[in-house]
Amino acid sequence: MLQIIKKFCREEDGVGVVEIILILVVLIGLVLIFKNQLRTLVNNIFAQIQKQSAGIY
Repeated sequence: MLQIIKKFCREEDGVGVVEIILILVVLIGLVLIFKNQLRTLVNNIFAQIQKQSAGIY
């Protein structure tokens, strides 16, 4: 039983999952911090797309 617990503690299979979760937490934090700037940027991009696509029709 002790050997199984030691083996479980040495496994590193879950490390990838923890790293992905930490990266997602950082990305979500950045989105929350820069929410207004991102919204302005996306709105400007869509406005330019609409303006340029009006010339096609």
